[in-house]
Amino acid sequence: MILEETRSTIIQEWMQNDIFDKKTQEETKKLSIETPKLLQDAFYQDLAFGTGGMRGKMGIGTNRINAYTLGKVTQALSQYLKNNFTNQKIRTVIAYDCRHQSDTLAKIVADVFSANGIEVYLFSALRPTPELSFAVKTLKCQCGIVLTASHNPPQYNGYKVYWQDGGQLVPPQDQEIIQQVNQTDYSDILFKSNTELIHLIDDEIDEKFHQASVVNANFASQEARENTTIAFTSLHGTSITAIPQVLKKAGYTNVHIVEDQAKPDGNFPTVKSPNPEEIEALDKVLHLGQETQADIAIGTDPDCDRLGIAVRNLKGDLELLNGNQTMIVLTEFLLQQYQNKGFEGNEFIASTIVSTPMLAKIAKHYKVHYKEVLTGFKWIAKLIEDFPELKFLGGGEESYGYMVGDFVRDKDAVTATLLACEIVAYTKTQGSSFYEMLLEAYQKYGLYKEHLTSLVKEGQKGNQEIQQIMIDFRDNPPKELSGEKITSIEDYLHSKKLNTSNNEHTVLTLPKANVLIFHTEKGSKIAVRPSGTEPKIKFYISIQDKLDKISNFDNKTKELNQRIKDIAKALGIS
Repeated sequence: MILEETRSTIIQEWMQNDIFDKKTQEETKKLSIETPKLLQDAFYQDLAFGTGGMRGKMGIGTNRINAYTLGKVTQALSQYLKNNFTNQKIRTVIAYDCRHQSDTLAKIVADVFSANGIEVYLFSALRPTPELSFAVKTLKCQCGIVLTASHNPPQYNGYKVYWQDGGQLVPPQDQEIIQQVNQTDYSDILFKSNTELIHLIDDEIDEKFHQASVVNANFASQEARENTTIAFTSLHGTSITAIPQVLKKAGYTNVHIVEDQAKPDGNFPTVKSPNPEEIEALDKVLHLGQETQADIAIGTDPDCDRLGIAVRNLKGDLELLNGNQTMIVLTEFLLQQYQNKGFEGNEFIASTIVSTPMLAKIAKHYKVHYKEVLTGFKWIAKLIEDFPELKFLGGGEESYGYMVGDFVRDKDAVTATLLACEIVAYTKTQGSSFYEMLLEAYQKYGLYKEHLTSLVKEGQKGNQEIQQIMIDFRDNPPKELSGEKITSIEDYLHSKKLNTSNNEHTVLTLPKANVLIFHTEKGSKIAVRPSGTEPKIKFYISIQDKLDKISNFDNKTKELNQRIKDIAKALGIS
């Protein structure tokens, strides 16, 4: 938070200092005269790195995405790279998505890097975020940048930093770079590019990335693929540059694309939100799936790291699955296939503390290692570096992200889409289906039901409200929720777990994060956390029960849905 006096000084600089171009000065003056409330929101803080890097609305101000805020971060990152990779030739690779100004901002970032003597590989057109992760490793770069705001509304953009392992920035580099940013002034930014250091890259990386996806999700026969029908939408995003090509390379011949969503467009004109987590976003691909009698319907978010799918249920209808359900089947199938080949004993899978607890049970059944981390795929990718003696097979999080193998170090909707299609194709040859695999898993491990509620709180006032909600839950935690007694409370901000029966504390070893998790006597788990990338506070509810036979699935699901409603009401979020 910027103090009032300091903020006034900063605003004056943006209006008068020659560091800022005339257009920026004029727009700042216009904001100050016509919309002072918007001016306040644009300058009340500096955009900071969250779980997904730096993300915010585009516009003038320190709390906005623009040439100066990105230039300042890039200047600081350039200095940090030079300080930490001395006597080395430093390389970085930059990608961008379909959002407004992404291509322009990517060029500005490339200019600043090159002005600092850093060699830059810049994709010549928009590309999926997982391909950027792949490119960092393939081109042997020290870092990579992607300009994206994932599935945020059209007025947003963002800046995600990847390190030399291909994973997103994690401690200690993130805090060290933030310190470097705080030591950097706008006057320090070198905008004048060294064009000799900027190299445009094109299909040479595409081909390698597509081939790696096919290799890492290769389980069905060619005949099975030809007998599988797929409906797909890119929701106006970058996946149109990769997923149809990968499916074709793998041997799928019956792929139907939602044509009026195939053109990349930062306005996302046919959807309210380009987020596959939201049912309405997948309306068109579901309609196409019904028209074409598709076995599976798939939609991906704008930067192609999340996927939403619908598969045929027992009645033959296309049914949307949530991120936890998709992750369960992808993981169960992967482990089945690796078990058939023979485990080496060092395999592991991973998920996050707010995702379904069922992943731990699956790992235990197959006797593979299970790792659980904070929310955000950067933590899953970090596990691969932290445990080099182990082999990563797959892992995901409830927010519709999944990663197959370690050739990409971020959630990857390209390879996850192919894997989902492989499961559909393979199970058809076995007289089963993707959906039946899910029900069988529920019968084997227990019926887990999850629900997410997000409260949107915009601007400075909203941010204060979110922080107060967390304070209230932390200072006055519930003793029970809908008749379920709270048995333990995990506070990741203070790294402690409280056993409510004896008031004993144990230490939590994960990094500090503003997350609270309540466990109940019935095995329910309720997590509360502010989003790291959006103006939201999120409530994750997970409950469970036994499923003795698949024919009881519908009745048991109704019971669990009612329990979720009761818990949500007790939390005050229904």
